[in-house]
Amino acid sequence: MPSPRSLDAGWAVLAAFCVAAMAAYPSWETVPFHVIWISLTLLYGFRVWRPGVTGTVLGAVVVATGASILVDAFDGVQLWGELFEVPLMSAMFLAMVWHARRRAAALSTVEALAEERASLVEQEERLIHNVSHELRTPVTIARGQLELLGRRLEDRRELDIAIDELSRIEQIVERLLMLARVERDDLLVRTPVRLVPFLEDVFMRWAGVAQRAWRLGAIADVTLEVDEGLLRSALDALLENAVQYTDDYAPVELSAAGDGDEIAIRVTDEGHGIDPDSAGRIFERFARSDASRTRREGGVGLGLAIVAAVARAHGGTCVARPLEPRGSVFELRLPLQQAAHADVEEAAGALPVLGVGSA
Repeated sequence: MPSPRSLDAGWAVLAAFCVAAMAAYPSWETVPFHVIWISLTLLYGFRVWRPGVTGTVLGAVVVATGASILVDAFDGVQLWGELFEVPLMSAMFLAMVWHARRRAAALSTVEALAEERASLVEQEERLIHNVSHELRTPVTIARGQLELLGRRLEDRRELDIAIDELSRIEQIVERLLMLARVERDDLLVRTPVRLVPFLEDVFMRWAGVAQRAWRLGAIADVTLEVDEGLLRSALDALLENAVQYTDDYAPVELSAAGDGDEIAIRVTDEGHGIDPDSAGRIFERFARSDASRTRREGGVGLGLAIVAAVARAHGGTCVARPLEPRGSVFELRLPLQQAAHADVEEAAGALPVLGVGSA
């Protein structure tokens, strides 16, 4: 693309040629006259000059074109009414200048806000990453010392509570580090993942650790280009959330269906449900749908934030909505990059209900 200076120089040459043509061919001077003004308007669309430069150029064009028409009007070659085109074209150009400068100011404001937001996000990610790393070492040391102390105690009840709280802190630290990693697109390792065996593996792991009426629903047999580790963490967070908000032996279903150029992985439960007014906020960091829930039930609000971050990192989305009369469904929607098969299978055919495992 030509440089700004070359555009200015090219227009100056064209304008000078048109002014000369107006003087040389008075009866046809309206043609080069309009060429000057139209080309000036087009040039200003690419080049928003400073007010002083704009005024100088506009004044020079008005004087040059107006003088030529005025001389021809005295000579009887042009009608006197042609002079009105000069202020008319000037007014139109000034209106365009006003809009162009408003647009330039708006773009400048948007760019400044975007840079400020990017800086804040970068600082937040750096803070999370640094704090998480700093917390990991002392928590690990404290946990090790408490476990050593527990070997010499007969009554470990209070000690077990402390170790359990340290485990919660470790989980928070790991999730904060995962959030910091997910926000970095360059750290994603995408590989082809067949959805049916992948979801079967996730399902079987959870069916063995929580007493729920687990069901593996219909799954679209497709292949996704995703970071397998991050997708597994996101699904773990969704299933953990379902376990937290359901009672023992309550139904929890994992399924996946195609929807246009996306695949929707769903976790459906018949638990406590979610407040429709909170559905749009529960994927934010440290958000909880009900502040009155216990710590055991509500956690710290990082699990669903990980789901949202993983979805964004893969160009997808996540949504949650309540079900009637009770329960909820959470969807992780990802772009369908490569469809190995378009079939929908009842994965693991005879696995409709599993109630094994311990909470």
